[in-house]
Amino acid sequence: MTDAAGRLSEMAKQALGRPLPLRLRAWDGSEAGPADGPVLVVRGRRALHRLAWKPGELGLARAWVAGEIDVEGDLYEALDRLSGLVWGRGETGPKRPALLRTLSALRDPHNLRLAAEALALVGPALPPAPPREEAVSRRGPLHSLRRDRDAISHHYDVGNDFYSLVLGPSMVYSCAYWEDSEATLEDAQRAKLDLICRKLGLRRGQRLLDVGCGWGSMVLHAVEHYGVEAVGVTISEEQAGLARKRLAEAGYADRAEIRVQDYREIDDGPFDAISSIGMAEHVGSPQFRLYTETLHRLLKPGGRLLNHQIARRPLRDEAAYEIDEFIDRYVFPDGELAPVGTTTALLEDAGFEVRDVEALREHYALTLRSWVTNLEKHWPQALQHTTAGRARVWRLYMAASALAFEQNNIGVNQILAVRTTPDGNAKMPRTRGHWLYGATKT
Repeated sequence: MTDAAGRLSEMAKQALGRPLPLRLRAWDGSEAGPADGPVLVVRGRRALHRLAWKPGELGLARAWVAGEIDVEGDLYEALDRLSGLVWGRGETGPKRPALLRTLSALRDPHNLRLAAEALALVGPALPPAPPREEAVSRRGPLHSLRRDRDAISHHYDVGNDFYSLVLGPSMVYSCAYWEDSEATLEDAQRAKLDLICRKLGLRRGQRLLDVGCGWGSMVLHAVEHYGVEAVGVTISEEQAGLARKRLAEAGYADRAEIRVQDYREIDDGPFDAISSIGMAEHVGSPQFRLYTETLHRLLKPGGRLLNHQIARRPLRDEAAYEIDEFIDRYVFPDGELAPVGTTTALLEDAGFEVRDVEALREHYALTLRSWVTNLEKHWPQALQHTTAGRARVWRLYMAASALAFEQNNIGVNQILAVRTTPDGNAKMPRTRGHWLYGATKT
């Protein structure tokens, strides 16, 4: 077999009706396609077997995780050029991307010529086993306490040392707030935490609950700068261990508590304020009403909730929504995105009054690009703390997510809501200036 790249490119052109947007380099050393830009490297036929048996995103992702395909050059440019082929979205539901149509066509018995060419190039093979070492193992009913703990452990217990390389000293794993595009990642994460504290109106002596507290950064910031007493909950053992250590080293162990506890198990409210930063994406639509009702119950009348959450775009036919297979299998098991309108409606159904919504889409793109830069800069060290496959998963999903935010395929929003008093008093300032300019730290 010679000129595998040329044959692949020609087959793709016939099926797509246009050339592939990337240069290809195949396992036999042959190359084909545009001379400029990044190169998609196909290291063996097994990558094509994966695409043949799982057309579209999942087959590509499995080949990427296994190291059977790679990109030389700018990963963002490569993903951008491929985005129209691999990812798609229509007004009434996810559209069938061109690459998926093409690969499905190769398996169509009515398309005998293309199928014969594909068989000659790829060769007969049984379905290749997926690289399961990086995929989640799920047990029990969807969003049961046990299954959610397993899902969170898969994503967040990759290792504190690995995450410290990616996230930097802040150890904040959510969208930063870039008041200045030239700011450092640390500055932007500090600005985000402070903005949330101001929106919540935190002050000395109040009791804060941080749901999904991660490595304790929000708790630490609120205790240090706003004088609150704080409870942080996570269902990741590794996160909780490091969060407790950070609080102890800062001298705040007597003013904050970190628990390994599901939000559904919290029974020691009420709290003056609740922050939920990048946690609601894990809740899932079957449990989201319980989530909003639980947080409402845990707040004092007049207390505020800050819900910081990634959102997908709404579809005219919501029944057509499909969870991303790659993300579900390899990154955020059982996670689910909802439109911001759905989230605000469920918060209000639970009894909250929604007072402010701030979109931070562009901020998350900058944040993700910073994380990818950190991972690439520290790649040899990262491989000492996790497997090559897992590191490749994180690099791909963060880079692809940055593009998704930039292209307005997904967004992220801070929703500020309040549990009003029985007489309807929200105990809120009349303008946003209070948290933009007027809050005072201790």
